[in-house]
Amino acid sequence: MREDGKIDYIEFPATALPEVKAFYAAAFGWTFTDYGPDYAAFEGQGTDGGFTSDRDSAPAAPLVVLWADDLEAMEARVRAAGGVITLPIFTFPGGRRFHFNDPSGNELAVWSER
Repeated sequence: MREDGKIDYIEFPATALPEVKAFYAAAFGWTFTDYGPDYAAFEGQGTDGGFTSDRDSAPAAPLVVLWADDLEAMEARVRAAGGVITLPIFTFPGGRRFHFNDPSGNELAVWSER
């Protein structure tokens, strides 16, 4: 159900669409609907959000944070799919997380409770 003022869609730039689709399929099991040669959509991946004012850790662009039941296993999947870990697993007040770049250089994070 869509609601006014709620995050409805996130659009990422992609330098190479086939590689970025292969990465997200391998790392997270995402599937895609192609809309021409330059656009692929994904659905059903869930979303919540937050803001940070920590100038030392704030991303230069919006940071999408994904969930993992097993953070170490997910980090291994991201590496195996070709993701580049930019911040290894670390703790924060709500749990633990790591950051990575996808093949197009987009930074995302994955978190888990303690």
